[in-house]
Amino acid sequence: MTTPKNTPPFNLNFLDDKRIGLTNQDTLRKLVGILGMLLPLLIWLYIWIDSGYGKPLESISHYYFTRAASIFCIIVSLLAIFLMVYKGKERIDFILSCTAGIFAFCVLLFPTNNITVCCDAEKYYSVTSIAENSARVNFHYISAAIFLLSLAALSFFVFTRSDKPVIERTNRKKMRNRIYRICAIVMLAAILFIFIVGYKGIGMPEEVYTANHLTFWMETIAIEAFGISWLVKGKAIFDDK
Repeated sequence: MTTPKNTPPFNLNFLDDKRIGLTNQDTLRKLVGILGMLLPLLIWLYIWIDSGYGKPLESISHYYFTRAASIFCIIVSLLAIFLMVYKGKERIDFILSCTAGIFAFCVLLFPTNNITVCCDAEKYYSVTSIAENSARVNFHYISAAIFLLSLAALSFFVFTRSDKPVIERTNRKKMRNRIYRICAIVMLAAILFIFIVGYKGIGMPEEVYTANHLTFWMETIAIEAFGISWLVKGKAIFDDK
């Protein structure tokens, strides 16, 4: 169903005072896409403005230990909530999105390893640390992987569905399906790169991988792909004319 041209931004209906503003699924999709795409930029920008540190950290999750922790936790929490209340058209939509939401919360509840332990002058942007725990760190990695894999599955298998046979689909729908599949493949490739090269140490020296902040960049690429997929699904771009 195509959204009427006179529909207000984010489908907000001010004539109905008995409903909240987030009852439209396209609104949720747009918000999820926007928040996801803004996350890497905002946390990096905040640390740069606040501490003058312009390089990316080892990973997006490491911003949990900086002054940007509030932005990181707020955005990830909002993403988790929106994903958990997203219903979609069928049960599998809800299962995958809810799974992504639950493990987004787990990413926050089980943080990654510390940037530094205490009083490291070279890592002045780190403002806190927690007790070292390898089990917590490993579960953090697992949670982040399940979060992204669930979103990739949504993009590749769910967003590409249609009630119409292929021959009857519009060119815009075919274009959207290509975008969904590309985004899913990009997310999966980024996850595999982090696991194979970063975690297993295959194909690249560890010092080269770390010096180029490749975990951060791979996570950013995956999250940007996820955001694009949801913006397209929310009819923000490439909607049927």
